[in-house]
Amino acid sequence: MPIAMIHLAEGRSEEKKHALLLNVTQAIAQSLDVPVDSVRVLLQEIPETQWAAGGKTLAERRRGNA
Repeated sequence: MPIAMIHLAEGRSEEKKHALLLNVTQAIAQSLDVPVDSVRVLLQEIPETQWAAGGKTLAERRRGNA
């Protein structure tokens, strides 16, 4: 049973997340030649204030680009 864990910043629509789950599931099933029902995909959403790159949070970066 393949399991994929995806971390992403909060803020995407339910439709976008659903599309991601479907596409990743299909890609894994096809790549590994396993049944779709055996694939597990976990999404973990991280608040923008708890995700940093280069010492700046995503929230800080977005404010700086606004």
